[in-house]
Formats: sequence, C-alpha cells, structure tokens
Amino acid sequence: MKATWNNKTLAESNDTIVIENNHYFPASSLKKEFFQASNKHTTCPWKGEASYYTLEVDGQKNEDAAWYYANPKDAAKEIKGYVAFWKGVKIG
Repeated sequence: MKATWNNKTLAESNDTIVIENNHYFPASSLKKEFFQASNKHTTCPWKGEASYYTLEVDGQKNEDAAWYYANPKDAAKEIKGYVAFWKGVKIG
C-alpha cells in the first residue's frame, strides 16, 4: 500500500493494518521529511488519544492530515507505532 499526496509518496508498506476502513502504516515506512508534529489531539472511545502530523510537500501544507495513537488503549494496541491518513491523502 502507498499513501500519496501532492504527487509524493508519504509512506509505503505491505504491512498496513486496516481498522474502520483506514490503513495504518508502520512508522518505519514513513518518509519522515514530509511530516511535522502538530498540537492537535482527539480522543476515540476505544482507541484512546490520537496525535496528529501536518504534511508538507513542495511548500504546501496539509494540516493534521495524518494521525497516530502513541499510547492506544488495549483494544487498539496493535496500531501502536502506526500512522493513518485523511484529508485528500490517497491510499492504494
């Protein structure tokens, strides 16, 4: 699977985990030069607190377009260290 935005590959892996129709990519598959930490946090009742990354590709930013669970609840422990995408990031 590949995650792409603005004609760049952000992550690529054969080991994604699919939860709620989102592909979670292992952190080791990320092209880290495109990721910037964000201050945004949200809470999922069964996964826990999500943290976000803003993407920057060729000078264009996609705010809070990737998220991850640094310390997921037990029900979602399999996605610890994995990152998912939205906001126009293509997965395929």
